[in-house]
Amino acid sequence: MPKIIGGSLGAHREEMRKRIFAAFDDLLASHGYADLTLAEIAAAAGLGRTAMYNYHPDKESLLLAFTDHETEIYLADLGSRLADVTNPIEQLMVYIRAEMEKLAGQHVSPSSLTGLLSDVGRNRMREHVMPLWQVLLEILNSAVEEDYLPDGNTMTKLHLVSASTSGRWSKDLAGEQLDEAIREVTAFVLRGLGVQLDLSGSPLRLSR
Repeated sequence: MPKIIGGSLGAHREEMRKRIFAAFDDLLASHGYADLTLAEIAAAAGLGRTAMYNYHPDKESLLLAFTDHETEIYLADLGSRLADVTNPIEQLMVYIRAEMEKLAGQHVSPSSLTGLLSDVGRNRMREHVMPLWQVLLEILNSAVEEDYLPDGNTMTKLHLVSASTSGRWSKDLAGEQLDEAIREVTAFVLRGLGVQLDLSGSPLRLSR
């Protein structure tokens, strides 16, 4: 019988789940998704190939579980960043920074995988963006209601923000280069949405 790690079966499964996700993340960076095999992931995680099937029967199910996991972590981090920010435009700035920092460190773009997944897998991958869009939609709606943004179709505004932050051109940027990119994108988005700032950079309510 395999050695139980962590003192209980539940703790063991959680530890192995962490190892599998860590191995998958590392191998995505070095191999890419298309050329990666479940056997390679199992070996990197310290699992036999047969034991791997107890956690994930195929590579696609592992990808979807890993994406679920990463989305949960990101949403928790985003919620923590937004918790003490009350102005919706400042919340939008926080959102833009969080998105660009996430994408800068992301090994593989989810959109690049759509052609490699089943119909079910593609639909599941698309579902991961919905909680993020819900956060952004609430920010934009608040900004309109509080007179920081002009009236108009909020979904159009959402797509403008999303298109501006989701490009892969920021991949692997770090430090001052990433900060400069975030400043430029933030300024571009705010101008595009019609945000007005005072001389200190604080948001102003619009005259109606």
